[in-house]
Amino acid sequence: MSIDQYIEELRAELRNAVDAVERREIEAELEMALAERELIWAELEGLLSGEPPF
Repeated sequence: MSIDQYIEELRAELRNAVDAVERREIEAELEMALAERELIWAELEGLLSGEPPF
């Protein structure tokens, strides 16, 4: 499963969550997945531009 698919699944779960605790857990997981995707994009951008990743 790609990170984008995972994010979409989390968004769907969040739309259907009714319990406040469950919503907070899903929101935290979604936030981490979005951050991971941003990191992946930044690493790819660095590779494509020829710049060192760090």
